[in-house]
Amino acid sequence: MGYKVAVVGATGNVGREMLDILAERAFPADEVVALASRRSQGQEVSFGDKILKVKALDAYDFSDTDICLMSAGGETSKEWSPRIGAMGCVVIDNSSAFRYDSDVPLIVPEVNADAIVGFTKRNIIANPNCSTAQLVVALKPLHDAATIKRVVISTYQSVSGAGKEAMDELFNQTRAVFTAGEIRQGKFTKRIAFNVIPHIDVFMEDGYTKEEWKLVAETKKMLDPKIKLTATAVRVPVFIGHAEAVNVEFERPLSPEKATEILRAAPGILVIDKREDGGYMTPHEAAGEDATYISRIREDATVENGLNFWCVSDNLRKGAALNTVQIAEVLINRKLLNRARQAA
Repeated sequence: MGYKVAVVGATGNVGREMLDILAERAFPADEVVALASRRSQGQEVSFGDKILKVKALDAYDFSDTDICLMSAGGETSKEWSPRIGAMGCVVIDNSSAFRYDSDVPLIVPEVNADAIVGFTKRNIIANPNCSTAQLVVALKPLHDAATIKRVVISTYQSVSGAGKEAMDELFNQTRAVFTAGEIRQGKFTKRIAFNVIPHIDVFMEDGYTKEEWKLVAETKKMLDPKIKLTATAVRVPVFIGHAEAVNVEFERPLSPEKATEILRAAPGILVIDKREDGGYMTPHEAAGEDATYISRIREDATVENGLNFWCVSDNLRKGAALNTVQIAEVLINRKLLNRARQAA
């Protein structure tokens, strides 16, 4: 049996990536519908070897659609996801709108696939923040082995995490540097070309940014509420791919050798860790790849039971589109879609 799938936000970076991944993975869909706002109606997007014409979200009937992959921003999701779910269509939402709702499971399939059964309360499943998704894929097998007490993380996040306009801004500013042109700022608070900006999302009262808070809250929800985590999130002049320097303190001893063995056997992870020039992964190499890459695994001798590692992933894929499609695959493989119709 094939399924009917709608992709909302089909003209955006992540929406286009969702369509590509559905085709690449031969997702069992009889029909895929591309949706966006009225201003994008009639635009064409590619789906495998097909071209889809974009339809207007507000004119579409979801009553015969099985799964909606939502990537149109938080406000759109808040308005539409509950309506869509009420029609019996399961919404897998890529925004932050429902991540912290106790009635909505927050899922990374390699980490907490069993929690997906809670989706029937609202017929909505949340996809985590891009930087959290790759982090918890790496932390999960290590937590199972030695129990994580504390994590200190610094992120190096590409501009694609802020959308197409942000990518254009980096390109235009870089060109302006070389041509002595005017450097214009729009999406970012400081120049991003040949610079780094320690500011992603809005500032909160305690001095942390919302992006940093998301890492804390989402890791606790998906992995373990007892884990202590502190983060510094930094935007870097890279087009695609997020990198993270991760320091972990465990309850029990875990050697770099054993951690490497555990990570090599874990789902969704590839360890590239040769202690030589170039024996590690960078965002440039991870772009277009599905895996979360781990490098630079080593002991932190300044604390008891401490490890450091470097984590890199394509934020548009595992951090967004791929994870969303993987959640849809879990729904199908576990034969859970009938429960959605019953819940509606």
